[in-house]
Amino acid sequence: MNQLSGRLLAIDTHGSVSIADVAVGEHGTLTLTAMVLGAAHPATTWCAGQPVTMLFKESEVALARQLSGQISLRNRMPGQVVALEQGRLLTRVRLALQDVPDTCIESLITTRSATSMQLVIGDQLEALVKSNEMSMVPQVDSQIQSQIQSQIQHGAAAQEPA
Repeated sequence: MNQLSGRLLAIDTHGSVSIADVAVGEHGTLTLTAMVLGAAHPATTWCAGQPVTMLFKESEVALARQLSGQISLRNRMPGQVVALEQGRLLTRVRLALQDVPDTCIESLITTRSATSMQLVIGDQLEALVKSNEMSMVPQVDSQIQSQIQSQIQHGAAAQEPA
């Protein structure tokens, strides 16, 4: 699962559909969009500036080389291929994102596609993800995170056999 940290820029809700824009990375240089379905979804109460994590599956990441023209996919992430793991049927492609330093995402594509694209390490590609394939969860601050981890550890210890 790909995970990118960011801050909620805006959320627009109409009926049971919300569209959220998130600035990703330390400097917010990449904007990603998530479509949130369900009027009761907690995201409808979130506000601008809230830290969130964008989540999306490797299998939902399409790859393009020299993409031009208009396209309906909102989430376009330019990057460089830094690793290829080719299997008989599937190939995992790891991209270092151009707009978010020290951050990589992965795409899982068919080996046929990887072969057809003649992918090699160093290639400049664009990762594409539809907004309805993006999930968004709030980030928990470090103090709350350590309290949760402590509770999990103590709970696990209490359940271990003597």
